[in-house]
Amino acid sequence: MNYGPDVLEDFDPRRKPTFPKMEASIGMVVEDCASGFCGDVVKLSIEAVTLRSRNNTHRHFTYKEGGFRFGGKIVTLVRPTVAKSTTKTFTASGSVADPKPPAAKVARASRIWVEGKHDAELVEHVWGDDLRDLGIVVEALDGIDDLAGAVAGFCPSAQRRLGVLVDHLVPGSKESRIAATVRDRNVLVTGHPFVDVWAGIRPKVFGLTMWPEVPRGVPWKEGMCAALGTDVANFWPRLRNTVKSYADLTPELNGAVEQLIDFVTEQG
Repeated sequence: MNYGPDVLEDFDPRRKPTFPKMEASIGMVVEDCASGFCGDVVKLSIEAVTLRSRNNTHRHFTYKEGGFRFGGKIVTLVRPTVAKSTTKTFTASGSVADPKPPAAKVARASRIWVEGKHDAELVEHVWGDDLRDLGIVVEALDGIDDLAGAVAGFCPSAQRRLGVLVDHLVPGSKESRIAATVRDRNVLVTGHPFVDVWAGIRPKVFGLTMWPEVPRGVPWKEGMCAALGTDVANFWPRLRNTVKSYADLTPELNGAVEQLIDFVTEQG
């Protein structure tokens, strides 16, 4: 007797579902199935897509089978096709690099400030090509204790925007209280939750599953270096140069920097 198809066939764990493939493109609106994060595609790289939500939050998602929802349907986003006659390379931040040497650009009046020398070096290391193309200068701050005074001295305006990247920007921290003293629509203060920007680098780049625990009261960099049997002066250049692209950084750090870049380059 023919009973028709097995009603349990679709639940057979040995059957892997397939999803239609769709080439990713700038501007398309998709949702990450795992997290529910929804936004328009603002950047494409060889490893991931960057989505921007309605409140201007940026997050990176790797290409994966059935990883996104587009138009109500689950799809597999794939890397854009590159014509063989064209050679496209990517900057460390994941943007498509201009094959022609860029002409020298006059720096914009807008600026990005970062808290510390290592922060500035890391931003330059990953986003330097993009920033030079946009004419944005990154400047290192020697602490943020008088951030409100420094911002007032900068004289922000719609044509002179300021973005500030702060370490340890979490509720209740000293840094969050200082950031709250800045109230200017032409200034955006954002940051990452880590005590130091080093922790915004994924430990896997150095062959570790996690960064060493540092005892309370011990400066974080010194404590971590001591646990690894090295010192700050020697370890930092090695760590920085091990970072090859934004994929070697945490989403929290990536999102904060890209939010600042968007802010200082958009029209006031």
